[in-house]
Amino acid sequence: MQRVRFTGMNLRDRVALNIQDLRRARGLSQEELAHRANVSRGHMGKVENAKFAASLDLLERIARALNVDPEVLFAKR
Repeated sequence: MQRVRFTGMNLRDRVALNIQDLRRARGLSQEELAHRANVSRGHMGKVENAKFAASLDLLERIARALNVDPEVLFAKR
């Protein structure tokens, strides 16, 4: 099995920034996105600031709330 190497920013930072960018592009506040994803605003803030590693279930809810495929959250920047 070949090992994949990440270059540049780590995955948690990439996901956090992608969520922030998508949220802002849709004109949503952190509070509104948190509500749509069924998580507290504080928790959403930690995800967006890469202070918390979100579960796959949470990332799926966030993607649904942003109306994107979950893979978009992992897109290279």
